Amino acid sequence: MGAVLSLEGLLDQQRVWKGRPQAQPQGLQPTGHAALDTALPGGGWPPGALTEVLLSVEGCGELQLLWPSLARLTASAERVVLIAPPFIPYAPAWQAAGVDLQWLTLVETAPADALWAAEQCLRSGSCGAVLCWPHKADDRALRRLQVAAESGQTLAFALRPLQAALNPSPAALRIAIDARPAQWRVLKCRGGLAPALPIACPGRG
Repeated sequence: MGAVLSLEGLLDQQRVWKGRPQAQPQGLQPTGHAALDTALPGGGWPPGALTEVLLSVEGCGELQLLWPSLARLTASAERVVLIAPPFIPYAPAWQAAGVDLQWLTLVETAPADALWAAEQCLRSGSCGAVLCWPHKADDRALRRLQVAAESGQTLAFALRPLQAALNPSPAALRIAIDARPAQWRVLKCRGGLAPALPIACPGRG
């Protein structure tokens, strides 16, 4: 999937960055899943904010949840950054999902530095979305990501174990992904009440 870039190299691109489209207004960051968009108060992902995706197990459908949005962003020439994912992204699968790989960047870093790297990318304002897989993230660390996402007007996604749902979070949106049955549960959403019923994962029910 293209060359792996260092974080410094990514941030250096700002020197020649021609600018990205202005941040879309509230409610115009669709997830690409009609049932989920209908359930969320803003009709999609909260823009310029942190979303936590809580996983029952790794590989339970988190990419299928996010791919439509990432494909939309890269089609608009907005960069998507992956911070220390647990597995090497399989380029053909990302391409098949519609993601333009020339706008996909992988940042390799030590687990202890993943949150810092994500924060810097979010603050840079040169990314459409930043995905990170923090091994440990307390309330303070998540709050820094939330503030950085607001500052850079960037979609931020923190993919974490489902056990994290037991702890409070400053994230604007928290979605749990269950494997059996295959469903999404909105645990928290800014601007309204979380839907009481789960949403069946398309094609995985």
